Amino acid sequence: MFFYYLDLAWRSIKKTPLLSLLMVLAISIGIGTTITSLNIYQMANINPAGDRSSQLYEVRLMSQGLDSWEEINEQITYQDSFNLRKNSIATRQSPMFRTGMAVQTDDDNFVPILEGARVADSDFFGLFSVEFLYGSSWGKQVDIDPAYQVVIREDLNKEVFGGENSVGRTIYLNQKPYQIVGVIKYWNPSPKYYDVNNGAFNDAERMFVPFSLAPIEEFESWGNNQSWKREDIVTYADRLASETHWNQYWVELNTPEQVKEYQLWLSNYIEQQKLIGRFEMPEAKADLSDVATWLKVNNVVPEDNKVLVGLSVLFLIVCLVNMLGLLLAKFLKRAPEVGVRRAIGASRAQIFAQHMVEVGVIGFFGGVIGLLWAWGSLSILSAHFKLEEALTQLGMSMWVLAPGVAIASALIAGLYPAWRICSTNPSVHLKSQ
Repeated sequence: MFFYYLDLAWRSIKKTPLLSLLMVLAISIGIGTTITSLNIYQMANINPAGDRSSQLYEVRLMSQGLDSWEEINEQITYQDSFNLRKNSIATRQSPMFRTGMAVQTDDDNFVPILEGARVADSDFFGLFSVEFLYGSSWGKQVDIDPAYQVVIREDLNKEVFGGENSVGRTIYLNQKPYQIVGVIKYWNPSPKYYDVNNGAFNDAERMFVPFSLAPIEEFESWGNNQSWKREDIVTYADRLASETHWNQYWVELNTPEQVKEYQLWLSNYIEQQKLIGRFEMPEAKADLSDVATWLKVNNVVPEDNKVLVGLSVLFLIVCLVNMLGLLLAKFLKRAPEVGVRRAIGASRAQIFAQHMVEVGVIGFFGGVIGLLWAWGSLSILSAHFKLEEALTQLGMSMWVLAPGVAIASALIAGLYPAWRICSTNPSVHLKSQ
């Protein structure tokens, strides 16, 4: 029976192509607008850490002095990073910051490129579940005894070495030879939760170098730097010893007991720093934020996005009201035909079901075209309004959600017109004929 109703629906649509097209366009514009805003909201609201979200913590310290800001800073100083590395409570931990270097190879035909890099400890890769294509991270000893080693990402490996196993080969970073010890698979979490302070939707770095090399190679900071007091920073050593906040620090704590133990360790650390004249504020404290909390603290999903989704849903409702009017006109125009069908035995339920199937077909077409509207809108936003690319990729779930929402919305809008037509008294129309 369903396929029979489908056939009737298709015939009805072909009989009134202009009216049907108007209804499809009405619902498609509403769906397109809703899916566009919903996609941006969803892409911004993803927790890329997944099941490990509650085990990964960003460490923050209120290290600033008196007469400065009262909020706890999102980053920490290098000297705090250096000190925090000495604890042995965390399962994994890594200080980090963003830098960049010129990349060269032994190939004379290779044109040098300027590439962003992340300076981190060897735990970085296990901490964030980064998968390796070839090789592995540098050894733990390199975190103590610096070595010129580097891990590169799959796409950079393809660009420089044609995608072959490059472990053991040498690339030159700022004209210094680095041995490649690992090639990771393509990894670009969005939001970039391990460093939202420097752009939650920026691309992840394609090179990773040991944190222990920072004092030797004097890596520049390509990220945000905040300081609460005037300091004469002339040399790189001055920078490392300064109160400038430019490092991020993440730890992995797998149990509540481990979290408590680490928090106690941080409290003791703060007291030690107070004794040597740092952490001047009486309310100096440490803060641990898991990934979900960290994204919320940094307002990665602004309230504006929720308002935008709400407005787009309201716009969809307006489109559905218009569709309801068009459906009512179309169905009532068919009242004499329905009267004949009712007179020869068709029940009200059958008439109602037939028209609801037709409404569903219109909703399906509206959903498909709405997806095209959404795809086009996101492409325009990406190309002309410099919206982050990560936010303008149409999620796979939307390809299922859009037709589903369109059909459901159309069925809701079609309830009243379908009920009106199935309630028609057949005798009235038979007499008129």
